[in-house]
Amino acid sequence: MQLSRFPRFRLGHFPTPLELLPNLTRHLGGPNIYIKRDDCTGLATGGNKTRKLEFLVADAQQQGADVLITQGAVQSNHARQTAAAAVVAGMECKILLEERVPDAPDEYAQSGNVMLDALMGAEIVHRLPAGTDMNAAMEAVAADLRKQGRKPYIIPGGGSNPVGALGYVACAYELLHQSYEMGLHIDHVVHATGSAGTQAGLVAGFAAANSGVPVLGIGVRAARPQQEENVWNLARATLDYMGVPQSVLDRSDVVANTDYVGDGYGLATPSMIEAIRLAAQTDAILLDPVYSGKGMAGLIDLIRKGHFKKGENVVFIHTGGTVGLYAYRHIFNT
Repeated sequence: MQLSRFPRFRLGHFPTPLELLPNLTRHLGGPNIYIKRDDCTGLATGGNKTRKLEFLVADAQQQGADVLITQGAVQSNHARQTAAAAVVAGMECKILLEERVPDAPDEYAQSGNVMLDALMGAEIVHRLPAGTDMNAAMEAVAADLRKQGRKPYIIPGGGSNPVGALGYVACAYELLHQSYEMGLHIDHVVHATGSAGTQAGLVAGFAAANSGVPVLGIGVRAARPQQEENVWNLARATLDYMGVPQSVLDRSDVVANTDYVGDGYGLATPSMIEAIRLAAQTDAILLDPVYSGKGMAGLIDLIRKGHFKKGENVVFIHTGGTVGLYAYRHIFNT
């Protein structure tokens, strides 16, 4: 499957590094832990959404768009990277933020990603209460812009649609090439899963390549049945978009573990705090509190429980978002 037939607007630094975490591996005494450094994609501090935005922005350009509209939580990594992509592409950016974290301190509301959104010139057009129909809210903004003669392009939360998921189909291919060059057999891929696009792209890409590489998503928001259904539906839609038969993918290829969400999206858990401290103090890896921190918390706990065998090679995908740490300074007592 040649992804080169799909339009792509170059935004990131690829391939991102694939590295062993020797100290964390030794500390936990389980499988060999490798990390795919998608925090190093290079676009305004990087992150996984850069891969998706390369295809989404190209699609927007083909449609003649002059403004990007997207949505996310207040400390949305996706919103920050969309704002950056708009700058590079010469477009405006309109952002809608959902107040998913109750009773958040001022630093959460104003620092981190929110500060960078504003610095890059994005307009936060609405801050809406939790539970708002964000897709309908974006469409209302787009309708107003169309009346003004503008050409808006709506990007769903997380960039998670078949166009955006191509970014993680590309990542799956990239990982397979890197592992071949390194002589590394990948036994498992683990990552934080939220809006479903990253996991859907990975499982679609690995399935299309007939690689047999299993993917485990550590959920950060939805319950397991809903998360797996979201990933399954998007993975099949992505294969359709690619022109690949859905039969290459089996329902058993989509697995999410949602035991590490805690009280809800964006809310701190003791295991997340421990995981962030441990990654920082073993291999100087900086994770984020919402996604990669909870993803790593799940990986660490599963290693301690013997889910992964000693000597296996586990690749953890760092989805970025380190800038969000500044919005959570209060939980680290620093």
